[in-house]
This record gives sequence, C-alpha cells and structure tokens, in this order.
Amino acid sequence: MAAKTETREFQSDAKEILHLMVHSVYSNKEIFLRELISNASDALDRLRFESLTKPDLVPFTSDPHIRIETGKDPRSLTVRDNGIGMNHDEIVEFIGTIAKSGSRECLELLKKGEVKELPPELIGQFGVGFYSSFMVAKKVTLVTRRAGEKRAWRWESAGDGTYTLEETEWDEPGASIRLELKEAEAEDGLEDFAAEWTIRQVVRKYSDFVAYPIRMRAERTEVERDEKGRPKDGAKGKTVVKDETLNSMQAIWTRPEGEVEESGYNEFYKHISHDWNDPLKRISYKGEGTHEFRCLLFIPSRAPFDLFMRDADHGIHLYIKRVFIMNDCKDLIPECLRFIRGVVDSEDLSLNISREILQQNRQIQIIRKAVVRKVLDALRTMLKDERDEYLRFWKEFGCVLREGLFQDVKNRDALLDLCLFQSTHSDDGWCTLEEYHERAKAGQDAIYFMTGGSREAIENSPHLEVFREKGYEALLLTDPVDEIWTGPVIEHKGKKFQSVAKGLAEVGTEEERKKDEEARRETERVYRSLLDHLKEKLDEHVKEVRTSSRLTSSPVCLVGDQTDPSPQLEQLLKASGQTLPKTKRILEVNPNHPILEKLRDVFEKDKKDPRIAEYAELLYGQAVLADGNLPPDPGAFSRRMADVMARGL
Repeated sequence: MAAKTETREFQSDAKEILHLMVHSVYSNKEIFLRELISNASDALDRLRFESLTKPDLVPFTSDPHIRIETGKDPRSLTVRDNGIGMNHDEIVEFIGTIAKSGSRECLELLKKGEVKELPPELIGQFGVGFYSSFMVAKKVTLVTRRAGEKRAWRWESAGDGTYTLEETEWDEPGASIRLELKEAEAEDGLEDFAAEWTIRQVVRKYSDFVAYPIRMRAERTEVERDEKGRPKDGAKGKTVVKDETLNSMQAIWTRPEGEVEESGYNEFYKHISHDWNDPLKRISYKGEGTHEFRCLLFIPSRAPFDLFMRDADHGIHLYIKRVFIMNDCKDLIPECLRFIRGVVDSEDLSLNISREILQQNRQIQIIRKAVVRKVLDALRTMLKDERDEYLRFWKEFGCVLREGLFQDVKNRDALLDLCLFQSTHSDDGWCTLEEYHERAKAGQDAIYFMTGGSREAIENSPHLEVFREKGYEALLLTDPVDEIWTGPVIEHKGKKFQSVAKGLAEVGTEEERKKDEEARRETERVYRSLLDHLKEKLDEHVKEVRTSSRLTSSPVCLVGDQTDPSPQLEQLLKASGQTLPKTKRILEVNPNHPILEKLRDVFEKDKKDPRIAEYAELLYGQAVLADGNLPPDPGAFSRRMADVMARGL
C-alpha cells in the first residue's frame, strides 16, 4: 500500500518569510550553506549527547560526519549528516513553524519598504536558517530518520507556501537536504553552488572549525610517478574519485590567539549561536593548576529574541577533552549572564557525566566561578575603557544583568558597580553608582531613587520636589526588574538605598533633617483636626494623612511605608497572576499650598461643610493620578472636577 502524502501549509509567519527568501531579500546568499552545515553539526552533537544515556544509539556514533554532494542534471546540492535526525512531529514543529516573537513586526517593515533586507538577527534565529535555502533553490527536499526509530520521512517544498510530507525508506539515521538550484545569473549575484571550488571556498570561510569532518567526493586526474615523484614517461592520466575533507576540524579555542584572525572567531561565534551579527566582545581564558580547562566566550551585540524565555538555551557548550557533551550547560553560568555564548572545554571531567551530577560537581563549581569572574572583569574593563561600547551592551542586556542583584548575592557588589542608571543629574545620559557617589552632597548618607514607568513620568512626580529644590540627585529606575532588586539591595559603599516615595523625606545633613522634621511636626499640630477629618473621609483608601516635607509646589502625594510594595510592583505581581492584600498608602498634604490653606479655613468655619468631603476625594484622586494610576472611580472624579470648575467660573 502506497504511503499517504500529507500536503500542509506553512504557519503564517513562516509562509511570509519563505516568500521573502524565495525573492532573495538577503544579499549574502552563500550564508545558506553555513546554516545547513551548522544544523547538521547540531544534529551530530545531539546524537552524541543522547547516546550517553541511550546505549542503543551508540552504534550510530562510530563515524559522525557531514557530506556534501552535487548533481549536474538538474543542478543540485545535497547536505547530508548521520546525526540524530527527525521524526514526523519534529519536522512539522521545526520546519513548518517559526516559534518566535517579533517576526511579524519585521515583515511589516519589509512590506512598507522601511528596510530593504531581512534583518540578520531574524534570519539567524530559531528555525529560520533552514529557510535561507530558498534563496538559492527552487525546490528543497528533506529525507530524514530519527535515531532509534525505523520510520523515515520525506519533506518537500517548492517555496510556494505549502509542503508535502510522506513516509519513505532510509537506510540510516540522519538527514539529507537536497536543493534543486536556481540558475546562476550574474545579475542576481548568484554563484554556482554546484561548483566544487565555490563549495570549498564557502566551507573554508564559514565552517572550517566545525568539529566533524565535512566530506565531499572529488574527481582528480592521477598520473603514475617514479620513485622521485616525477610523472613517468608516456604515463597517461586516469580519473579517480576520492573523499576529501574540506574543513580543518581544529578546536578554535585550543589554538593560540595569534594564529586565529578575528573573522575566524566571529564565524565560530555565529556557528555556535546561530546569530548573524558579529559579537560585541570576545573573552578567552585558560585555567591551569589543579583543574585545567579552556573557555572561549562571547558577548553578543544584540539581545536574542528568547532572552526572557526561561526554557531557552543559555548557549554555553560544554566539551570534555574536545568531545562535545551538551550545548546548554546552565550550571556554568548564572541566570543574570545567560546572554553569554561560547565554549568551555575541561580536561578533568568524566565523559559520562550527567546533568544531575553536574549540579553537585566541585570542578564545575570551580569552572563556573572562574567563568563568572572573567566575564565580570571583561565588562568592568569595557565600562572603564570603552564607555560607548559598554552603553551598547547595557541597552541590550542591562535589564538581565540587574536580575543578578537579587539572584546572585555573592556577586552583588560587582554587579552594582557595573550597573548604569539614569538620574536627575544625568540629563539623557547614564551614570554609575561611583559617579553618583562623587556628586553626592557633603553629609549625604543615602542613595535616593524612584521607580516608575518612564523617565518623564518620574521627573514630573511631586515626590522629587524637595530633592530637586535642594539639589539632591535621585536615580530614575524605569525597568520592571528595578521594582524587585531595590527590595533586597540595602546599601552600596556605606550609603543606603532610599526610595523618595517611601517614608519621610529626610534630605540634607543630620542637623537639617532634624530642623525640617521639627517644622513638619509643628505644622501637623496646627493641621491635626483637618488631617484627622480627611483620614475619616478617605479611610477606605489611606491609612494615614499627614503633612509633607517633600512637597514644595504640589498639594498632595501618596507615599508608602518603608516595607510597603510600590504601586508598580503591585501591578507587576498582579500581571504575573499573583495577588496581594490591598496596601493602603499614606496621603501627604502640602500645608503651604493655597488649596490646603483655604480648605483649613473652610473646616474651621464649618466642620460639616460638604465641600470638605468633595475636596478630600479630589485631592486623593489627584495624588493617584500623580502616581500614574487611575482614581478608584474615574467617572465620579471627573464629575467632581467638572462641578468645582463650574463653580469657580
């Protein structure tokens, strides 16, 4: 009975990207071969790893290799490997779908003509590299069988938005990708990728360091020679076909840095990361002594799309004596450095080590400590000597690095020194905590900060009024992660972190603070009856009403106790599905503001005047709005405001 053939459509974003690939939106078309070789190398890596725990797969690992074949009629190029292979469901998942965010936005830009080429960071992401085949091929055929399974599958597409999938026969695990090539036309810049010289050139340029042999059969004319190696008289040449290995297979991290050009390191980075951009920084290190290991690490220039996907690979490949073990060794790098890509090669670990043993292995912990130290040293040097480059890094990965402030207590101080902040004294620039300390006023014993949704919103907040008036600098923290780390991080170099939106506004020297607090208490004594009345009217919303020493021009603001969560943190937790009891905050009023002065006069004349309750609600609503939130009943607040405006006119 003939095998049933399925005809399927690509997932929508995949179909659009496929269309763009077919129409050659990317100019450097030779990249497709690097992508196919990298995928083949990954498949061999995965087979090697799975065979460590599945003995029945060991026989398939005896001669891991990648083979390139060409055909003349029709012109074709085939890339084969004897790696892990794929089954039916994996083909549908990995070939028919692009599981990534942001692709639709890129496609919209292309359609509108705002960009002329498909951005490299999109092409190089999960699953998209395979699609680059359609830049040079008019039809692509994949035949594959997963190691450990008997059924093989044939996938085929002409780049028309659909593909077919049917069961077939295949003699060994692995995959074969055959490209029926487009015609080579000079005006399209399309090289002859069926030509041996072209293939050799591309492999040498992009994949020379791949750890598995990349083989190709080559025809050569051989002539019989004498003992001195000279052609014999009258000898006729004969054509022979030989297997030739196109790549050196040298582990690039074992070679002296002087022997490897920067372009070679860049291509190796692209090979292991599937990123099409050059890295921002390279870090090489050799650990010697009791535990010997080498590491070759890279800081990417762009954040990958899966940076915040917790099940994404971290990108640290673990090798033992040049033997690949795993491509996602999370035990070698903390979460806050998960953007690092590279290789660690140990001379001492056991080849059959498991993930469970890794977590408890003392040598792994030593290597991890060294890796973290080298990465932090490299970032520290970049911050000191290459500020512009560091700013590029910070804008891509700063929010991830700050996660370490609450996750990695051991390295907290080092991470704090690497953090950049916007502040009320930095205009649109950035500053370090060291620079903040240098600008601090004499006797200042706190690092003032405020969290919020944007710099503009924070700068317009009434909480900063007294700090601005007295010239005290405050850090402006706008990332959601800032709401989390500012809780456990208490101080830096003897100065405590103090939110300007919590507690009493204590600024200045100890003598100045004492004087301000005495003045505030005296004012509060005068206003006590009104404050108690306002508290009674707003009891549902606030836990206290008091006079403020932080307000100079605004009538009111809401503040929290030192241990209260901020409104932004409450929203963040709510968005993540967590619920917290409602936190009542403190309403601070400015006794020098005309509204409060006149409201006090009204209260002293008639404590039952209905305008007092009305203004209590309006003042509370105004304080909530100043926080960037909506009043409990926006409609009622709007009506009260309209009534007051009408009466005023």
